[in-house]
Amino acid sequence: MKMDATDAAPVAAVEAACSQLTSWLVDAAYPIWSTRGIDSVRGGFQERLTLSGDPTDDARRARVQPRQVYAFARAPSFGWKGDATGAVTQGLSFFLTRYRRPDGLFRTLVSQDGIPIDDKVLLYDQAFALLAFATASPLLGSSFNLGGEGERLRLALYTHLKRSGAPGFETGLPHGPPLLSNPHMHLLEAALAWVDVGGGSEWVALADELGELAISHLIDPATGMLHESFDYSWKPTTNAAGRLIEPGHQFEWAWLLMRWGQRRADVREAACRLMEVAEAHGIRGGVAIYEIMSDTTVHDGSARLWAQTERLRSAALAARLYGDAKYWRRAAEASTNLLRYFATDVPGLWYDRLSPAGEFKRETVTAGNLYHIVGAIYELGALVRSVGQ
Repeated sequence: MKMDATDAAPVAAVEAACSQLTSWLVDAAYPIWSTRGIDSVRGGFQERLTLSGDPTDDARRARVQPRQVYAFARAPSFGWKGDATGAVTQGLSFFLTRYRRPDGLFRTLVSQDGIPIDDKVLLYDQAFALLAFATASPLLGSSFNLGGEGERLRLALYTHLKRSGAPGFETGLPHGPPLLSNPHMHLLEAALAWVDVGGGSEWVALADELGELAISHLIDPATGMLHESFDYSWKPTTNAAGRLIEPGHQFEWAWLLMRWGQRRADVREAACRLMEVAEAHGIRGGVAIYEIMSDTTVHDGSARLWAQTERLRSAALAARLYGDAKYWRRAAEASTNLLRYFATDVPGLWYDRLSPAGEFKRETVTAGNLYHIVGAIYELGALVRSVGQ
């Protein structure tokens, strides 16, 4: 994408930030998470590390294993020379053998030894399994039959979680309200990932259903806000949860809708509006805060790491697709502020939460955030490569 001279400053800032972020990922993050972040005895990925880089004894959530598979499947594209195939292979082996239920769905929690702790099913976890299978398939080829794994899980979702005669999916097993937008967002991400690797028409159909769900039900046409909690008619629930808005999810949905509906003016308008609402009401001191209410008052003014990555990812894609200088400036600002979260004593770790007073909370480092970081840097790299094309 050609930029004129007036746009040189934000482009240069984005290019510099992309170089810094990629170096941190390749030289610090992947090395520590491929060693201390992998359980070399029992298999699988560690749930957390301390800020000293030591594994904790936490039980292992289903969502973290495929998120780490995704992160390491992307590693070669950044130039990492470590054993990405080995990391992905052992992670998938642990996940497939320890989390799968007889019905083909995946339980939500096991011990470090892989013993089931919580057998319930969450749509959120299934979405990340599908994403991992799709992203790892080009790296691993036929060794895991990931195309078959993806189709098996897709069919299980339609059998056990698909709403009969209504759009969307149940939140989990057992069924019960509320319906949640967040797992549908990640299911759309997974469907698009399968389309990207040559999946069939069933993945296109799934993506189309979820994209239309967002446009017609999840986004309030009066405000441009996307809600989190819904009743069975896809109306926001009347409790506080139904009035919560997460700026990070506004950005994340915008990124997905831009990918899904690039040729549709109404989708582009909805995606850009999601970003503008989040920018107007969810940015404080240059960072995306965690939660506001539908009346735009602040509910939780802390700034989570993942929200910064999603602001960056959506701005980078918008800059690449539309070329507007404001998206370049936002990508530069989001990149600069994301780098702040990586200023830990042990390289390759991160802080998760910045207080409204501007202080980072010193707590254990959740492995699952690597998925958000990798996704943002991957999109930023695509933007940088588009310059001059």
